[in-house]
Amino acid sequence: MATIKAKFRPSTVADREGTIYYQIIHKRRVRQLLSDYHVFSSEWDENRLMVTATQKSDRRSYILSIREHIRWDVERLTKISRKLEADGLSYTADDIIDEFNRYANEYSLFNFMEGIIIKLKQNGKVRTSETYTAALNSFKKFRKDEDIMLDRLTSQIMEAYEAWHQNRGVAPNTISFYTRILRAVYNRAVEEEVVENRNPFRHVYTGVDKTVKRALPLPIIKKIKSLNLSLTPSLDYARDMFVLSFMLRGMSFIDMAYLRKTDLTNGYVIYRRRKTGHQLTIEWTKEMQLILDKYPENASDYLLPIIRNPGRNDRCTYRNVGYNINHNLKEIAKKVGVNIPLTLYVARHSWASAAKAKGIHINVISEGMGHDSETTTQIYLASLDASVVDKANSLILKSL
Repeated sequence: MATIKAKFRPSTVADREGTIYYQIIHKRRVRQLLSDYHVFSSEWDENRLMVTATQKSDRRSYILSIREHIRWDVERLTKISRKLEADGLSYTADDIIDEFNRYANEYSLFNFMEGIIIKLKQNGKVRTSETYTAALNSFKKFRKDEDIMLDRLTSQIMEAYEAWHQNRGVAPNTISFYTRILRAVYNRAVEEEVVENRNPFRHVYTGVDKTVKRALPLPIIKKIKSLNLSLTPSLDYARDMFVLSFMLRGMSFIDMAYLRKTDLTNGYVIYRRRKTGHQLTIEWTKEMQLILDKYPENASDYLLPIIRNPGRNDRCTYRNVGYNINHNLKEIAKKVGVNIPLTLYVARHSWASAAKAKGIHINVISEGMGHDSETTTQIYLASLDASVVDKANSLILKSL
C-alpha cells in the first residue's frame, strides 16, 4: 500500500508563501501532487507535517480551513490506495494521482449535481431539472461559487447553509425544499458508492411545515372579477387568468398554459395534470368562454392566450407570462384591499376554501387542496364522478 504525506515547499522568494503538496510513495516510486494551498514557512510544522497558527494570528481561520482541506485530501488519497490494493490489480503512484484528479473532476458537488441535471433533461424531466438547478444555484450563492467535494459535505456546512437562508428571511419550507434536493443528490452519491454516508443533513430541517392558507373569500373573488381594468390591458389579462384559474377548479397555471384546443370537446375540458398525471374532466361554462372570447384566437395549438407564438420555447414563455401575471396581481390586490401576496396559486387555495364554505363534502373536494399532501387531494378527486364535481363547481360559480 502507498505511503501518503503532506509536505511543504518554501518559496524561493523571501516573505512569499510556499506550496503544500502531497508525497505519494509506492513500491519505492515517489510522486508529488501539488495542492492549491499556500502558507508561509512560519505556518508549517515540519514535525507534525501540518499547518499551524497561533491564537492571535490574523490568518488563524484561514489556516484552520487549510488544515481541514489537507486532512480530507490525505484521507481521500489513502482510500484510493486501499481500494486499488483491495482490487488486487497492479497499480502505481501515478494511478493514485490520476484517480484523485478524476474524483475531483467528477465528484465535486457542483459537477455531480450538474451531471444529474443533464440526465434529468435527457429523460424529459424538465420540471425536476429546473428545481435541481434552483437548488444548485442557491447553494452556489451560499458558497460564493466555491465548489466542494461531496465527501467534504458536513453537518456544520449544512447548518451554516440553513442559517444563511434564515438570516435572509427565507421561509422554512423554501429552505427545506432546497435542502431535500441536496440530500437527494448526496444520497445518490452514497448509492453509487462515491462517498460514505456521513449524514450531513441530520441537524437541518427537511420537513414541510403547514403553510398559512392563502385563500380569498368569495366576495373578494367577486370584487376582483368585477373590476373595470379596460384601461390597463396587462392588469385586465392578469385578472382574467386568475379568475379563469378559479373557475377551472383552481387549475394550476402550468396546466392552463398547456391546455390544447383538442382538450376542449363537447363542452368539457379533459386533461392530465402535468405534476401527477391524473386525468381530470371539467365542464366548460359560458363564463369561461366569455373570458376566452376577449382575446384573439391562439395562433398555436394551445387553448388559452398564454403560449401564443408557436416555435418558441414554450416552457420559457409560460414561465415569463406567469411571472408577469403574478407581478400584476400585486397591483390588483391593492385595488381590492387584499393584504396577502396575490398570485395565481391563491386562486387554487380560494376554490378549495369556497368549496368548504359551501358545505361541499370532503369526498367531493378534499379540504386537501389545503391538505399537507396534494396526492391525497388527487385520490379524492379521481374517485369521484366528474358530474358531481362539476355540480359543486357550479354552486361556487353562481356566487360570483
